[in-house]
Order: sequence, then C-alpha cells, then structure tokens
Amino acid sequence: MDWRPLLDFVFPAQCASCNAIGSGLCNACRPTGKAVAVYLPSLRVAAVAAYEGTLRTAVLALKDGRRDVAEALGRITAPLVPGGATLVPVPTTIKRRRVRGFDGVALVARCAAAIAGARVLLALDQRSGDAQRGRSRAQRLAAQGRFACNAAGVAGRRVTLFDDVCTTGSTLRDCADAIREAGGLVDDAIVVAVAKSPHPWSNSITR
Repeated sequence: MDWRPLLDFVFPAQCASCNAIGSGLCNACRPTGKAVAVYLPSLRVAAVAAYEGTLRTAVLALKDGRRDVAEALGRITAPLVPGGATLVPVPTTIKRRRVRGFDGVALVARCAAAIAGARVLLALDQRSGDAQRGRSRAQRLAAQGRFACNAAGVAGRRVTLFDDVCTTGSTLRDCADAIREAGGLVDDAIVVAVAKSPHPWSNSITR
C-alpha cells in the first residue's frame, strides 16, 4: 500500500522558510537570479545560489530529514541538469541515512533528474561514517580518501557529481578522485548551494 497520499494529507508540504503550506520551499522564498559558477582545481561546479538566507534554511531542513524540502530543492536545481546527464550523488553516512530514513542528496538528485530527463547512478559509498558537518575548515580540507566507487558502474562513463552544499570543495574533490580511480570521467558537479566564505580556489557569483 502506498502511504504517501495519506502522509501528505496529514503532514502537508510546508515551506522551510515561511511555513506556507504547499511546497517545501515556496515561490516567494525560493532564490531568484542567475546560477553560481564555481571552479575547483579539477571540477566546474554549478549551484542554484549562495548558501545563505532562505536557501540555507531549506538545506538545513533537508539535513534534518524533510522529504518535502528535498523535492522542492530538486525542482529548483533541475534547470542546472543537462538532459541525458548521469548524476552521481555524494552519499551521506549510513548512520544519518538510518536516522532520516532516506539519503537527502540522493532524493534531491532523483527529483531533479526526473524533471531534466537525466538519470541517477548510486556509485559512491563512504568508507567511514565520518561526516563533514560540524568539522572545522582545516579538517574539511584535510579529509581525503573517504569514498569508494563502484568501477562497474562508472568505468568509461562521463558523470556529473551532485551534492547539497559546496563549502571548501574537499568532498567533491574526494568523490571525483574516487570516480576517476574507478575509470569514470568527471569534470562537472552540481550543488544546491555554495558557501561564500573565502576559498582556496576561484569562484564567480553570477547572480
């Protein structure tokens, strides 16, 4: 039995920012303007907007397990996804997946891919349960080798990484390294938001 209609009736989608009923992020609160372009040493990153204001509130609600917010973020991220692309979501830890009941980034990627005519490939796993949330900037930058990639899924295939937030870029770089080691091709990443703090790489806010 599909319980989703009943759950939607009892717990309707509600804007993470203003609490309006109808969507996890309503039209009045969703970011407007051009996308953000960010350049890591070996990746081009596209983001909906900077990690601030209502978008930051929505991403934090996603991290707390809000499915309605995941679907809303998928809708606003879909325009950044090329048709026919293969998205590889950055996986959350097993612990967080158990607590939330789902992988938030993967759900956002699925929603965005369904709209854009792309596909999602779950090719990455975390080698440890060591999440980035709560780490200092220095700890984030030093972290590496945290992901393993299924070579059978990516070998010879061009893929696009997908994550919720790009802070220092260390997670995206680590995931890209794992994909390349497995024989995959990756030059691009898509994220919901990008932090505006100083980075060891160049960025361009194009809004």
